[in-house]
Amino acid sequence: MIDRYTLPEMGRIWTEENKYSYWLQVESAASSVLAEDGVIPAAAAAAIANHGSFDVDRIRAIEAEVKHDVIAFTTAVAESLKAQSLEDASRWLHYGLTSNDVVDTAQALQVRQASELIQTALVAFMNVLRRRALEFKYTPTIGRTHGIHAEPTTFGLKLLNWYAEMRRNLARFDAAAEDMRVGKFSGAVGTFGHLKPEHEERICARLGLKPAPVTTQVIQRDRHAAYISVLAIIGSTLDKIAVEIRHLQRTEVREAQEFFSESQKGSSSMPHKKNPIVSEQISGLARILRSNAQAAFENIPLWHERDISHSSVERIIFPDSTILAHYLLTKSISLIDRLLVYPARMLRNLESTGGLIFSGQLLLDLAEAGMLREDAYRLVQGHAMRAWKEDLTFRDEVARDAEISALLSPEQLDKTFDMTRQLGNVNAIFARVLDVNL
Repeated sequence: MIDRYTLPEMGRIWTEENKYSYWLQVESAASSVLAEDGVIPAAAAAAIANHGSFDVDRIRAIEAEVKHDVIAFTTAVAESLKAQSLEDASRWLHYGLTSNDVVDTAQALQVRQASELIQTALVAFMNVLRRRALEFKYTPTIGRTHGIHAEPTTFGLKLLNWYAEMRRNLARFDAAAEDMRVGKFSGAVGTFGHLKPEHEERICARLGLKPAPVTTQVIQRDRHAAYISVLAIIGSTLDKIAVEIRHLQRTEVREAQEFFSESQKGSSSMPHKKNPIVSEQISGLARILRSNAQAAFENIPLWHERDISHSSVERIIFPDSTILAHYLLTKSISLIDRLLVYPARMLRNLESTGGLIFSGQLLLDLAEAGMLREDAYRLVQGHAMRAWKEDLTFRDEVARDAEISALLSPEQLDKTFDMTRQLGNVNAIFARVLDVNL
């Protein structure tokens, strides 16, 4: 159930109570602007703003009969006005509006509220990544390509890479959230048949929204697809981080692992187990975000000026995607903040191949010393394959090779196998990403 992953502050946004509160806020804003222009009585607008109310159960009961949620809502609000002897004011509720003037505009307000929570979590996660990247800035570890040892890197650079990606995600998210901050009051087919464009502009301004420049009966769903897609990208970045941690926690690697409390249990049958359950949960739930993006894409093409094929989908994907994105960011903050890192194990793994990871540097040094690159590659690869196959120490093997010794002195060979040489630009990378002098 989605409730399992719903944090209270996000869950409250997607309650029916909150949704209808926004609907009433939109109705009130529209009435106030129309009253200012003399389109409806000022007393009616004041009554709607000050005395309009609703009961969720009553809306449900009416909807069960009329099969239309907005009509059920306006009927319930009208009943609340009549109950307070404001029946005349109820005549002006929803004046000149179509259903999606209310629904789409109110949804923008809900999305804005949800976006504030997600944006806060994004920044908090970036701060944790930055802090831990600096903590392990110079902690050497083996870089792996295709899962195979490649060349030395630092654990800080892994974290820095994630930080830089999340910074791009923040920029994407801010842009998508801003693109969703639009309302519409252009009527049944977007022609302003009953209101004026200037009414829309002033109503939206009251609500802290921008008017969509042109619409049909609905705000066009490319905006919504972009927003849901960015949440899927964010989820995919978190998935990427989680997959790396899952690999690093493997028994034969053990370079990092999730925090494991004293009371925690890893397996019902194997007491020794410490499983990366948070990372696996992140990877699993990120799949839901990606699948929701596909549904959002399908919502873009609608029949003519509108149909409602998108409506039922959005009742699911907007609450679920924002809830899951917020939940996954919160879990990821804790994951990285409490991540256990083992530098000694990283160094042991880095050194485990007997220097094979410096084969590329040896190739370059031999070429620089005068050997043809093709000959150097063949010579170095021969030693590397033999060392790997026979479990020999690559460094010792190349030191005994006469062709290599003729070109590289023992001191030069020491430099070849010195990883500080390959990690000499770590600070420059940090400075470039963080835009500071370190």
